[in-house]
Amino acid sequence: MTSEVLSLVEGYWTWLRDKTMLRDVGDGWTEITTPYLDRHNDYLQIYARKEDGRYLLTDDGYVLGDLALSGCKIEGGRREALLQTTLNGFGVNVNDQAIETQATLQTFALRKHNLVQAMLAVNDLFYLASPHTLNLFYEDVVSWLDLSGVRCIQKVKFTGASGYDHAFDFVVPKSNLQPERIIKAVNRPNRSMAQSFAFSWVDTREARPRDSRAYAILNDASAPVSEADDSALKNYGIRTILWSRREEAIPELAA
Repeated sequence: MTSEVLSLVEGYWTWLRDKTMLRDVGDGWTEITTPYLDRHNDYLQIYARKEDGRYLLTDDGYVLGDLALSGCKIEGGRREALLQTTLNGFGVNVNDQAIETQATLQTFALRKHNLVQAMLAVNDLFYLASPHTLNLFYEDVVSWLDLSGVRCIQKVKFTGASGYDHAFDFVVPKSNLQPERIIKAVNRPNRSMAQSFAFSWVDTREARPRDSRAYAILNDASAPVSEADDSALKNYGIRTILWSRREEAIPELAA
């Protein structure tokens, strides 16, 4: 199992390195184009600049600005609290609408990883959430788990074999009938989500109990989940649950 996981992780790093591009944009800033896609299917970009011996990493306000332009402003109330909880899980913060973090030479790779993961998480969390929407998909999943008698811990972070931290939405503790179950609520299933969650699970499972399972609850309310995205998750041992068929998963999650 260790050699298999090592091979998967090394393949991920190779893909990430080969698909990452750098460009000098002036005033000491370097633009880093990542292979992860945003909701417009454009590559996510972050910016780095050295300041007083440390590195400032930022999305330059892209994620929250793009959501605001789409009608989803996150100002006060439950959304802002959930945004802050999500950002805290990745050790990043918001400064004048920009999601950012600081790093040293030794922590640069880790902080860059956390910033990109935070951007993906925030984008997915609030996607399609209009100002008039009462609940976000994450909140719908929380309510469903509660009503279904699934006892779980929310917003849990584990450290993977690579030394990188990975945030998961829910963990259902082991019972007499079922092993530990790690769950991610995916509002907008796509290739970037599949790659990101697959790596998080592969990198983490060596550090978890041997029989632990991973689940992705996929929102198919507004659009069907592609067979490619569903298969990509399953190929890495992640069990998928379509939101439209969620009741079928209750016995396995509630036990």
